[in-house]
Amino acid sequence: MGVQLTDLVSPREIDFEALRGKRIAIDAMNSLYQFLSIIRQPTGEPLRDRQGRVTSHLSGLLYRNVNLIEYGIKPIYVFDGKPPILKGTVVEKRIEAREAAGEKWKKALKEGRLDEARVFAMQSSRFSEDMLQDAKKLLGFMGIPWVQAPSEGEAQAAKMVLNGDAWAVGSQDYDSLLFGSPRLIRNLTISGRRKLPRKNVYVEIKPELLSLESVLSDLGITREQLIDLSIMVGTDYNPGGIEGIGPKKAYNLIREYGDAEKAMEEKGLVANFDLKEVRQLFLNPSTTEDYELEWKAPEKEKVIDFLCGERDFSVDRVTKALEKIETSIREAEQQSSLDKWFS
Repeated sequence: MGVQLTDLVSPREIDFEALRGKRIAIDAMNSLYQFLSIIRQPTGEPLRDRQGRVTSHLSGLLYRNVNLIEYGIKPIYVFDGKPPILKGTVVEKRIEAREAAGEKWKKALKEGRLDEARVFAMQSSRFSEDMLQDAKKLLGFMGIPWVQAPSEGEAQAAKMVLNGDAWAVGSQDYDSLLFGSPRLIRNLTISGRRKLPRKNVYVEIKPELLSLESVLSDLGITREQLIDLSIMVGTDYNPGGIEGIGPKKAYNLIREYGDAEKAMEEKGLVANFDLKEVRQLFLNPSTTEDYELEWKAPEKEKVIDFLCGERDFSVDRVTKALEKIETSIREAEQQSSLDKWFS
């Protein structure tokens, strides 16, 4: 879920054309959970092959990446490693929440409440190790690089942007800004027409750009202060934050007192977490320089064998998707631009 900064930041809508030629380090688990949640049957059931294995995430990876590549975007998927110990509570609560949503899904289905059932089904999404390995396998066959982070994927993605190996982080969460990424793209993998939960209303979702420099300038604070106000609100490392403190109140306290310690001291606020320890997880996260980024033409036969032969995808649809990728790569290589596809 990440830190909630929606009330404080003002993203700028952008067109996909503005991202042409850009390398985007995508928070893999964030995107895969989106695919798994959204790509479902009317009853809320995920897509499955004849053996009962979930394929919604593979469908999302294939067709969404086709769209990104057609726009000339170079995706890099960054996978989470071992979460910090402080994140254990959040992980446990997420598991409990998904199990509870699963029970509500079954009940709603039994009672014929299909719209509610679908919402609960989306909330019950769970990712297995087999599904994770399948995702990495498909990306490899498609010629799309992926990176294994030692810990938090968003921290690793932010580091890659700071290294100049990517232009922005792609994620729905704001955490990459706390990790220091100069740019964040939201709605990259879920853009398009979407139905609002529990409403027969459809909205157009477009990519949004957040610049860390602009965010800090608009708020009149430093990155360290942005981290402090986020900790006061609550992060994955200290869920719940400080009781009674929301984003706007935390912002005002940081603006008045400069940092979380002084604000808490002056206001008599008590934290049930180690503020300095949480702060260091954002300022000095565990990342790696051990990765290689290479975009290749898709291995067509391997993709078809895997998706169609093993996972029951339509040969015709997968073939057409791969042809779109090949066409996009050829067009990119024919352009006079210095930013070639395979560079």
